[in-house]
Amino acid sequence: MAKSRPVRATATTKARAAAPAGSAKKEKVILAYSGGLDTSVIVRWLEQKGYDVICFCANVGQVEKYKDLEKKALNSGGSKCYIIDMQEEFARDFVFPAIAWNAKYEGRYLLGTSLARPVIAKHMVDIAKKEGAQIIAHGATGKGNDQVRFELTAYALLPGVKIIAPWRDKEFNSQLKGRTECIEYAHKWGIPIKATKKEPWSSDDNLLHISFEAGMLEDPAARPLDRMFQKSLPLSEVKAKRQKLTVDFEQGVAVALNGKRMSPGALLTAANDLGFKHGIGRIDMVESRFVGMKSRGVYETPGGTILLAAHQDLEALTVGKDLLHTKNTLAVRWAQMAYFGFWYCEEMDALQAFLASSQRHVTGRVHLELDRGNVIVTGRESAHSLYDAAIASMEADGGAYDQSDATGFIRLQALPLRVAARREARLGSGAAGKAGTVGKKARAKR
Repeated sequence: MAKSRPVRATATTKARAAAPAGSAKKEKVILAYSGGLDTSVIVRWLEQKGYDVICFCANVGQVEKYKDLEKKALNSGGSKCYIIDMQEEFARDFVFPAIAWNAKYEGRYLLGTSLARPVIAKHMVDIAKKEGAQIIAHGATGKGNDQVRFELTAYALLPGVKIIAPWRDKEFNSQLKGRTECIEYAHKWGIPIKATKKEPWSSDDNLLHISFEAGMLEDPAARPLDRMFQKSLPLSEVKAKRQKLTVDFEQGVAVALNGKRMSPGALLTAANDLGFKHGIGRIDMVESRFVGMKSRGVYETPGGTILLAAHQDLEALTVGKDLLHTKNTLAVRWAQMAYFGFWYCEEMDALQAFLASSQRHVTGRVHLELDRGNVIVTGRESAHSLYDAAIASMEADGGAYDQSDATGFIRLQALPLRVAARREARLGSGAAGKAGTVGKKARAKR
């Protein structure tokens, strides 16, 4: 279990946050706090509204100066700041199940941000229970998916919870309409902010990936600037030679790279390092947000791309056809559920139970080569393999497979096709065409 580390306010901060003598006790609100401009301003805005603001920062692998973050949260108006390192939990309980599903939203997105939100919200609820709070706040906008992900988790895990989403609040928006107003507000209250030039995009980083959106990327035809990327080298700068790699799995979970066993977080970190130097894991796509609009996202997921390719290959070796096909169908739904934010619900519980059963034999080793943006599978081995060389061989198989059996198999599979063909012959070659014409006329009348 991840350990929380509350950072209590200094004496001056406590004095500022304390309610006047004889007044009602302030309501506590747990704020998802990143230390950026938006959430730093939100801390003070909530404090000025009369709330006791308890900040919470989740370490899911993003690069951050956490000591500075603690001080900033308190100086911005928070009474406490919890910082929790949940990288192992994030990798073990969220990323690795997604790898086991071979999950990609709309066939491409490896769900990096989607998977981080429910673990963050879960810990927010834990802190709320510990602090006796019933209010949770976040800095997500009213146009994105994150607001949904945070709030669905809160509603599922904390009955009676109240949500404060300042960017959906008319009073907040009338006062703080955008970045310029937020900077002025921060200066007014002495909130320290970085005086650096804003990049023409926004980003979100964690152990699995980094995402980029907005700004110049709102033009779906605009090429991203090379300096934007952080987790993968551009192919023009890749100097590494083709590299061999083995990935070991136990019941669908990656446990070792090149024979070295590691914890989930350490393994994902090592895979990220390999992917970075080989330029692996970039995706530029237009996706369908849960709130209804199309949006462009650019993603770097180096380690996840490597692990998913390896897992998918081993699964093909060890899982039977019908189960594999059923799982592939359900994986589409699982990716949707994760993307939308329905992590803590009965349907997700049922899907996770199915996953555990489907992965019972996904144990073995996959051989890969990494080369200039490519993950190349070169072999696989498993004691649980369903591959039988004697049966599959195109050479003499010593009677392992009677090819004449295929005649009856094919005739049975073709039975409905043969029946349909006889019907067409009985009705005449023009019958299907006439039916199609009638259908067209009927649709035209509507």
